[in-house]
Amino acid sequence: MDGLTEFLDLVSAKGRRVYVTEKPIDLRDLATPNTIFVLQLPDGSTAAGGRGGGFGERRIVRLYHFECREGTYTKVAEVEDGGKLDSLDLPYHATAMPILDTEGKERLVSGVVDPSFVDSYRQVLA
Repeated sequence: MDGLTEFLDLVSAKGRRVYVTEKPIDLRDLATPNTIFVLQLPDGSTAAGGRGGGFGERRIVRLYHFECREGTYTKVAEVEDGGKLDSLDLPYHATAMPILDTEGKERLVSGVVDPSFVDSYRQVLA
């Protein structure tokens, strides 16, 4: 499966995810380089989980790393190593963020465009 198809499958699939990206995600423009980390959170009924705002438990169970370079989306890594994942800072400022698919249709996800978070994730996962 190619990286773009796998990324689109993640966007469409059910589950709790937070997207951390270097630039806004517009899949019509694959010429612009971008780095995307998809943080998979636990599924289940953690209603509010003791957190204000009702976002629930904020523990990462899996991370997907995608790069867009020269018109191609590539899945760089899929990480389930609890030690590495526990050392990642979560973007508590994540909010509703649009992803534009290849046809320009908008899909709202929870995420943040934050190059400093992307850099910190690269350092931890290197």
